[in-house]
Amino acid sequence: MSSGPIPVTVLTGFLGAGKTTLLNRILTEQHGRKLAVIENEFGEVGVDNQLVIQSDEELFEMNNGCICCTVRGDLIRILGRLMKRKDRLDGILIETTGLANPAPVAQTFFTDDEMKTNFRLDAIVTVVDAKHILQHLDSDDESVKQIAFADVILLNKTDLVSPADLDGLEARIRRINAVAKIHRSANCDVPLDRVLNVGGFNLGRATELDPQFLEPEYPFEWAGAYPLPAGTHELVIGHEDEMHGHAHSHEGHDHGHDHDHDHGEEGHDHHHHHGNPNELDVVILPVKSTEDPAIAAALDTAVRVFADWETRLKDGDPVLPGATLQRLLLNDGNGKYPLQVKEAGKYLVFESCGHDPLHVQVAGDTVKPVWQRDFHAAHTHNDAVTSVGFSLPGDLDGKRLNDWISELLRVKGGDIYRMKGVLSVKGTNKRLVFQGVHMLFDAKFDREWGADARTNTLVFIGRKLDRAALTAAFKACLS
Repeated sequence: MSSGPIPVTVLTGFLGAGKTTLLNRILTEQHGRKLAVIENEFGEVGVDNQLVIQSDEELFEMNNGCICCTVRGDLIRILGRLMKRKDRLDGILIETTGLANPAPVAQTFFTDDEMKTNFRLDAIVTVVDAKHILQHLDSDDESVKQIAFADVILLNKTDLVSPADLDGLEARIRRINAVAKIHRSANCDVPLDRVLNVGGFNLGRATELDPQFLEPEYPFEWAGAYPLPAGTHELVIGHEDEMHGHAHSHEGHDHGHDHDHDHGEEGHDHHHHHGNPNELDVVILPVKSTEDPAIAAALDTAVRVFADWETRLKDGDPVLPGATLQRLLLNDGNGKYPLQVKEAGKYLVFESCGHDPLHVQVAGDTVKPVWQRDFHAAHTHNDAVTSVGFSLPGDLDGKRLNDWISELLRVKGGDIYRMKGVLSVKGTNKRLVFQGVHMLFDAKFDREWGADARTNTLVFIGRKLDRAALTAAFKACLS
């Protein structure tokens, strides 16, 4: 092979999502790439090859049903033939059946040394039928896996769904896979550089992980910034009957809000930090502005404060702004606390559980927040597929990292669909690019860090992921 491994794109998606439409676009568009296509047909009689427009690309078909152990031999045989070509291919497309779990295809590129040398899994691209996917997500495990494994998701048939429904669907997909790139399309009409040679699987660029989706699960559910004059004001929790219309709503914010994630129906305790409905944790920090850098600094401070010892306050005890965790002891969900502000300015109020309406009153009038935000709270998602990602500075001890990953996959590999990351290992100036599917993983040193900050970015996608345990174990690998 003349210049490095050939990129392989695995194209998946539930039945009728539009995979063949996308494949035909790739085959007929003038992109100048020399591609081979491998199709996997489910059923005894092959028909997909009649639907795919014939082109100069080489077309191979595997007719033995879903790609799994029996068909993997077929796949390796075809790839072996492609390796012997005199003229180098620019890429390979593998289209899986709509019933296939893409994991075995991906694993092919880890298990065989010859495959690892000559090919690189560039991305798993999942085509999603925006009109019909919800009925599959509720009943079909394979469609959930196809989304969970994806590096790129094509949310297709958007012309058949309202913008509001699309937003809701995208949020649902994000709960399954928080790091895939999502592109909306009708008839799979997207620029091909969004699906071919994207470097999505091996995280050639750490920026493939949107930092927004790597935020920690915060110990608070809501924060709002209030402009307050100096003096003693009143922090009011509950007392809905007395609020005369102020009860549940900050402007544009329903404080009994429905968070952007699923909760288990049974055994779900909504008061995460303490489990007592008559306690509410708050932290109140002065903030110079509501611009992103100031908010980010306040978030970091609040996370540390929420991990500290609390000051318990009864109804009527004064609440003080500052880096102190204040636990408000409520009476049937209600309480009033004097809020003592020494200097006029903006104050950021962090609240542990968003189900208690919280209001700040100055001279009897309710002050509305000038900035507010809901936070993804650390709920248990029962058996649902979720993402856990973190980004931490520092250098890792290579042996500890290897021992941890090996043990983690031995115990939890069946539940971990995908892992990917860029890691900083002590003793080398090169980035360690890390990727895995179920119990198989691969780690290679690629380019040097150069001017980039040495940061460890790691993402897990799967079932029953324990964020706290994963984070603690990862931190224990830091040298």
